[in-house]
Amino acid sequence: IAWLLRAVGGLPDKMRIVYRLDGARRLEEWEVPWLPGYEGSRPVRVGNAAAGQRQLDVYGEVLDTLQMADHSGLHSSAHAIELARKLAEHVAMIWREPDQGMWESRDAPQHYVYSKCMAWVAIDRALKLPGALIGDARARFETLRAGMHREICELGFDVQRGSFVQHYGSNQLDASLLLLPLVGFLPANDPRMVGTIAAIERELIAGGLVRRQNASQHDAEEGAFIACSCWLADCMALQGRWAQARELFERVLALQNDVGLLAEEFHVPSGRMIGNFPQALSHLALVNTALGLCGPVMQRGGG
Repeated sequence: IAWLLRAVGGLPDKMRIVYRLDGARRLEEWEVPWLPGYEGSRPVRVGNAAAGQRQLDVYGEVLDTLQMADHSGLHSSAHAIELARKLAEHVAMIWREPDQGMWESRDAPQHYVYSKCMAWVAIDRALKLPGALIGDARARFETLRAGMHREICELGFDVQRGSFVQHYGSNQLDASLLLLPLVGFLPANDPRMVGTIAAIERELIAGGLVRRQNASQHDAEEGAFIACSCWLADCMALQGRWAQARELFERVLALQNDVGLLAEEFHVPSGRMIGNFPQALSHLALVNTALGLCGPVMQRGGG
C-alpha cells in the first residue's frame, strides 16, 4: 500500500496506467532494430507506449485495493483517504469519456464496458471506504453510482444478443466482461451475466481455452489469453458449476512449464506458450481461481 500511495500520489489526472518498480512514471517505448527477437519475432521493443494511454479501469483498481486493504484490517491512513476522495471526484468528471480499454488498444478510443464498470467500482469502493465520502458528498456519489450502473446496463447490453458487449454500440464480445461479476457489478446468476457468460463460452473458446476477443478483431496468430480462462472458471464457480470450474482450472494449471511459470497466451495449434513471459496477470488470475475453488469465491468490495 505504501508503494501504491507513493507512486499514485499527486494529481489524479496525472495518474499513469503502469509504473516502474521504483515508482517512476517514464516508460517510453522504443524499438531495438539490431536484435532479431525470439525466433525472429520482430520488432523488439523496450518500454511500453501504453503507459501514456487513458484507461479508466485503473481508478477502480486503485480504489478497490485501498478499500480491500481497509476491509482486511490495514487501517487507512489520512493520505489514503484523501487520495480516495480525489480519485472519486476525478472519476466523476471523466467516466463518460472514451478510453483505450484494458487491452491497450492503439485504435480510436471507445466506451469500453469493462472500463465503465471499473469506473463504477471506483465510486462504489470510495463509498465503502470509511471516511472517504461523507456529508453531502456521500449522497451525491450514491446518486452517481446508481446512474453509472443504470447507463452501463442500458448502453453496454445488447438485448438481441442477450449479452453485454465490448463497448457501447458494438456487437462484439470481450472476455473482460467475465470480470463484471468478479468485481461485484452484477451477480453471476443475473440473467444478463448468464447470457454473457454463455455467449463467451460459445464464441471465444478455442481448444478449451478463452480468447480475449472475436478472432476477426485481432491477429489470427494470437493465442488464448491465459488469465481469461481463469476468469471464466471463477464465473462458473460463482454460478455453482464447480465441476466445470475445476476442470478448466486444471486445464490452465497443466500449461505451466517445468518451473511452474505461465506466459501471457497459449497458442493452441502449436501447443506453445506465446507472448510476454512470465506474465504476472496469468499467475495472479490462477492464484485467485485456486483460492475461489478452495473456499468462498472472491468477495471484492465486501459484497
